[in-house]
Parts: sequence; C-alpha cells; structure tokens
Amino acid sequence: MVVHDEHGFDRDYWEERYSASGLAWSGNPNPVLVTDVTPLPPGRALDVGSGEGADAIWLAQHGWQVTGVDIATSALTKAKARAESLDPVAADRIDWRQRDVTEWSPSPRAFDLVSAQFMHLPEPARTTLFRSLAAAVAPGGTLLIVGHDASDVGRDSPHQGHLADLMFSVEDVLAAIAPEELHVEVAESRRRNPVPAPDSEFHHDVVVRASRATSI
Repeated sequence: MVVHDEHGFDRDYWEERYSASGLAWSGNPNPVLVTDVTPLPPGRALDVGSGEGADAIWLAQHGWQVTGVDIATSALTKAKARAESLDPVAADRIDWRQRDVTEWSPSPRAFDLVSAQFMHLPEPARTTLFRSLAAAVAPGGTLLIVGHDASDVGRDSPHQGHLADLMFSVEDVLAAIAPEELHVEVAESRRRNPVPAPDSEFHHDVVVRASRATSI
C-alpha cells in the first residue's frame, strides 16, 4: 500500500519497512490478480506499487513483459533479488523502476495490462492516479484496480479508522476512470476468500476490471 505522507506513509517509511530482513508481505501474488488475469493473453504489463514483487514475478512467469514500479528502492532491490532467485528466466522479463506515483504517470496507451493492487491515496491524488492508469491501457488491453472496500472501514473502526479517508468504493474508481471510456467488465465489492481473521476489518475488496476497445 502506498499512501501520502500526511498519514506517515512517506518514502522514508517504505524504505525502512522494505529494508528490514524477511518479507513484509506474504510473498504470494494477489488472489484477484491471479483470478482475473489468468484468462488474458500475455503482453506488456504495468504493476503499480510492486513492493517485493510477488505480482510482477507471477506475471513474468506467465509470459508477461513486466514493468514493476514502486516508491521504495529497498523494495525494488528485494524484488529483483527474489525474482532472480526464484526464476531467472522470468526475472529477465521484469524492468524495475523507482517512481513516486503522486508525481509520475505512465505513458498513454502503452500497456496491455495495468494492475494497481491496494494503492490507497487520499483525494485528489487517488483520482489522478487511477485516471492516469486508465489512460495507460493500450487498445485491447485491460485495467485492473483492487483495493480495500471503504464500506468495511469507518472513522469509528477500532483499528483502521484513522485511515478511512484512504479507502475507496467501486463508484470512486468508476468515476475516476470514466473519461477514458473503457468497457467495464467487472465492478463489484468482492468478499475475500479465504475469509479474513475475525479481528480483521477488511472483508471485501473493490474490484474493477475494464478494457479498451481494439483499434480498427
């Protein structure tokens, strides 16, 4: 998750977190990515907020040429080393790039898949990012945005209430990407499977998958 520094999650926070030994996350690709991308033919993929690289590695192992973007150099260093250790052939398909997504936008219509998994930013940065990601989808390509559903976390939530303004809804994503006139294939609040631990506040994921028509 990459968020604005007013919540304490600035670049220094992520550099420190990813420079620690071991993995900050599970090391497994996000389940929604696996489910929704498996049927797609491989091409050029953009993985935004790639962290330790689990999604990028999975994509590369399935034939995608991947650009993995993260704010933290320490995350990219760890991701590159992990990719080379797990699958050197797949590692050669990944280009790791340090970028701050609040200041950077991908090239328009440059990717066959644009994936943003749990990129939680305050407004207006969130809308700006999602709109730029939609613009980066090539003709025939797919946009996949996944995040914690705002309906799960209110300001009075016991653990994550202070982050409520970072969560978003299906409607927020659709409004952000609307100017690109993509064909929306999936727009839902999806119950997590397996069911989270009882003390978790995150039980649903916003899932929006959309595609751009092939140019004639």
